[in-house]
Amino acid sequence: MSDSSQDSTTEYSNDSRDVVPSNGAEVTRVVAAPLHREQEAIQRLDDQLAARLAWELWHRRKRRRLRVSAILFVLTFLSTTLVGADYWPLDILPGFFSDEARVQILTHLTRIWPTEPGQTLTISDRFWGSVRLGCTYSCPLMLILLCHEMGHYLQAVRYRVPASFPYFIPLPLPPLGTMGAVILQGRGVANRRMMFDIAVTGPIAGLVVTIPILLFGVSNSGYVPASPQAGFEFGQPLIVRWIIEAIHGPAAPGMVFYWNGYATAGWVGVFITAMNLLPIGQLDGGHIMYTLIGRRAHWIAWGLILTAVAAMIQMEMYSYVLLLILLTLTGPRHPPTADDSVPLGRNRYIVGWATLAFLIVGFTFQPIVIPEQRQERQENPAFDPERQIELREVDPADLVRFDHTVYAAS
Repeated sequence: MSDSSQDSTTEYSNDSRDVVPSNGAEVTRVVAAPLHREQEAIQRLDDQLAARLAWELWHRRKRRRLRVSAILFVLTFLSTTLVGADYWPLDILPGFFSDEARVQILTHLTRIWPTEPGQTLTISDRFWGSVRLGCTYSCPLMLILLCHEMGHYLQAVRYRVPASFPYFIPLPLPPLGTMGAVILQGRGVANRRMMFDIAVTGPIAGLVVTIPILLFGVSNSGYVPASPQAGFEFGQPLIVRWIIEAIHGPAAPGMVFYWNGYATAGWVGVFITAMNLLPIGQLDGGHIMYTLIGRRAHWIAWGLILTAVAAMIQMEMYSYVLLLILLTLTGPRHPPTADDSVPLGRNRYIVGWATLAFLIVGFTFQPIVIPEQRQERQENPAFDPERQIELREVDPADLVRFDHTVYAAS
């Protein structure tokens, strides 16, 4: 607006930036708050609120995933403890609630797990003794799995690659009690070098713990007379066979190697590491092979699968049927990294091929060997078919001592 009777009347422009007098008088410039700045301020507040909500959502999901990971860890520890104790904690548990069951259980345990002269063990002593026996397997095994998966996870954190916490997979069935552990990694984020470091660190970290545990377990195990009871034996890859023969020598006729909890955990560590190093698909070996030779790794993966199928049919050994089905369903081909052109360098090539070479000494074609059931089993009156345990006289040479409690090696 304008009014000529006033000495100085200002007229505001439409954009509210400059004030110009209509009568040509002295210009008075007034800087007003622009509308678009108010909009920018509102937009910044909206962005901050959205970022805050996204941050809270991310942390809620992270806490939820951490809870799931912790629950699976505990369940896997329990399942491996039960398998390591041959389910004796569950068998002994009814003795706490029934006097008749308590007497039967203690009598049965006295025959197969004799005590030291003059020692009397209660049902509670037997229960916690069986738990300790199970922990000689579960504790070292969980440590091996944890180190393996944390090797992957910490490298992912180092490179800011999205990755979940380790998810352990409980399976309360013999002989392992678990199906291992996994971490979930965001696709299309890691480049070639990052993918190599994340993949190779897991097996190396696991082996750093596995080998000492295996050495300790084998050195505290030994050969025992072969028993006619049904069961299974572990196949021995080269590295395990070398360690056993280096410490105890070759087995004498009629003797078999008795695996204590630590030795069994070491064997499982070797088995899981070797299986993960198969250069197929999303296994650690598949990641390593793809980063080393690129798309040529797809031909190697398919070649291994077809060769394995033919070998299983030829040798009538079907231990890896389920694994091959899973690998085929998930895809033997490795997806490209975020940047396949990133160079690895000579040192990574050496580490990668050396890690894959562990397959030669760590892989076994028949991990679980089920011996033929002997005829004398059916003629043995001291055999308990319900527990599948031979109630024989205990030879002192068969005894293995754990935490001041003597158990008969079965």
